[in-house]
Parts: sequence; C-alpha cells; structure tokens
Amino acid sequence: MTTHAASWLPLSTGERSVAIEVLVHGPLSRTELARRLCLSAGSLTRLTKPLIESGLLIEVAEAGAGLGSGSGSAEVRQGRPSQPLDVVAESRSFVGFKITADMVYGVVTTLRSDIVARHDRPLESREPDRVADLLAEMTKELTHAHQGLAGIGIGVGGLVENRTVVRESPFLLWRDVPLAELVRERTGLPVVVENDVAALVEAETWFGAGRGLDRFVVLTIGAGIGYGLVQGGRRVPNAEEDRGFGRHWILAPDGPLTPDGERGSAVSLLTIGNIRYQINAATGRDHSYEEILALAAAGTPGPARVIGEAARALGILVAHIANFAMPQKILLAGEGVGLMDVAGDTVEETVRTHRHPLAPRVALETKVSDFHDWARGAAVLAIQVLVLGPAQT
Repeated sequence: MTTHAASWLPLSTGERSVAIEVLVHGPLSRTELARRLCLSAGSLTRLTKPLIESGLLIEVAEAGAGLGSGSGSAEVRQGRPSQPLDVVAESRSFVGFKITADMVYGVVTTLRSDIVARHDRPLESREPDRVADLLAEMTKELTHAHQGLAGIGIGVGGLVENRTVVRESPFLLWRDVPLAELVRERTGLPVVVENDVAALVEAETWFGAGRGLDRFVVLTIGAGIGYGLVQGGRRVPNAEEDRGFGRHWILAPDGPLTPDGERGSAVSLLTIGNIRYQINAATGRDHSYEEILALAAAGTPGPARVIGEAARALGILVAHIANFAMPQKILLAGEGVGLMDVAGDTVEETVRTHRHPLAPRVALETKVSDFHDWARGAAVLAIQVLVLGPAQT
C-alpha cells in the first residue's frame, strides 16, 4: 500500500501563516485575518489570492448574515462582499494511533482533527516489526472509505527522539526502535512519532482548550502523570517527558508508599494503579477505579479517605503549577479525571489554600479523555507535518 501525500511546503511563510490562521480559527473574514496577522488589506489580498486559486482556501457563505447594524453593515455591502475564508476540512485525511501495552487505538481525522472513524486492535505482540505490520493493516482498514490520506501520527508512552525513534518505552519494553521508518516502509506515507502527552498537548494547543492562548498547561492523570507547558503559543519541549514526571514531586511527606513513586509523591497519590493498590492493601479486594470512585462518593470510609487524599494532592499540584508557570488555563485530562466528579470541591478548596489570597482563580478545565482522544492527538502531529513541514514541527 503506497500513497503519496500533497503538502503545504510550496507556500511562502506569509501564505502559510494565513492558511494556518484559517485552519485553526476559521472561517475568518479578511478584515479579521488582517487584524490577527497585523497585515494591510493589500498585503492580505496578495497572500490570499494564490491560496484561493489553488483551492486551499475557499470563500464560504457569511455566517450570521445580517449581523451588525448601522453604517457597519452598509459599508460591507458598498464594496466587494466580505465573504469569510475557510479550508476544506474534508479535503485530506489523517490517521492517528495510540499504542498502549496491550491495545492499539486508531482514528481517522479531517484536516481540523475531527474524528470520522475509529478502529482498535489488540496488541498481540510487542515485537517492533509485528507492531509496524499491525499499524499498516489498521491504516488500510481505517482509510478504505476515506480519500486524500496525507499522513500518520503515532503516540507512545515513552521517550521519543526527533519524532522518529522510540528511545525508551517502559510500557512496550522498547529501546531504540525506529518506529517511523518501519511504518513508512509499509505504508509509503509520512509518519511522525511522539510522546503521547506531547501529542495531546499539540492537539489541545491547535484545536482544543489551549487554542489562542499564550500560556497553557495540560496535566494528565491516569496510568501515569503527564505534564505539558505551552509558552508563547508553542509547546515547550521537555527532556524528561515520560521519564517519571511526578514520581519525585512530594505532595504529602507522610503519604502512601506504593510500588511506583516515592512516598507521598504525585504518582503514589494520583495514578489509577496506585489508588487501586492502596484500596487492595487495605481491604484485600481488587476494585476498579470506577468502583473506588463510586464507593468514595457513597462515603465508604477506606475509599473516601484515599480519594480525599488524592483530591488534596491534585489541588496542591495544580496550585504549584499555577504559582510557577502562571498559565491562563490548566487543562486536566486523562482517564483518571473522574476524580473531579467525586471530589472536585476538595480539589478547588485545596488550590485556593495553596495560592495567595489575592491570586486570580485558576482557570481549570476538565476533559475526560479516552484513548481515541490520545490517538487524535497523534493525528494532529501528522496535520502539523503537512502544514508546517517536518523541520518546523
């Protein structure tokens, strides 16, 4: 299966800036585009003309026709109609994969990262060639009904170098696996590989909760703890991505000692596996995370205590991040955020306790993420490669 993807690389820097602004924020009027990019009307016309002629941008019906009043509406109608510009989101498709220890979750997205198909397969072997074979098979299955396939993004829990080689993945027991090359050989498509948290941060920065923000943080809780910082609208690369964030961040010195993480660390207190471990150690029974949350909500003493400690730990962690990074928003995501439904008040109260009394309220947004959201994040990596080129991502 070999497919060749068109790219945006022939575009000039100015043309690409216009196209990206419309992709991420559109549809946008020419007036709004000029304002956002600090361009004169003439410069914008010069930049948009080839984009429209090539079909990359199209003029769409003006949303909310009739909005505005007085001289503003009259001025619009005196000259050429100011039709908003947009991209054709369905013109290209992208595949995103999230690889876990025992499953591969796959999605197909549009150019704007909207998921249009899902397909999951069990990971029966962690041998790199077998995994690459599986990803190629899934790509073929996912895209038989979708045209214009332009790239593949893959998210893994681990340390990734140059968005091509998985240097270390504790979940897959991998070291120095050239995953991008293995999948590209089997599909003929551009392939980008990245740490899964980094991929999620990119997706939320371009198309999600962080869109348009200068300073933004993503904090994930689930099997582990992930952290991503956006500064100046761009993700700050982190040399310690998935090398143990939170294992040594002590939030409660007298807190629990668990198999993973130091005593009282963020990992010991907040990850799903360690919460389940605490309940099992106390009761001798194995409960799912959802069962523990339900028992805590019902006031069952053991689960209520563990979840209460987790909520206070999360509040301290959020407060510390807000105090030092000063983000405009913190997005709390991952499979463990059901904690907020049961103990969100405790989290909020703890955040306030660990902030200056005059500090502004932390804008904390919660997003329950499943593995398809992580796969979507990987697809956004492929979108970025198409739009920006490999050297700029």
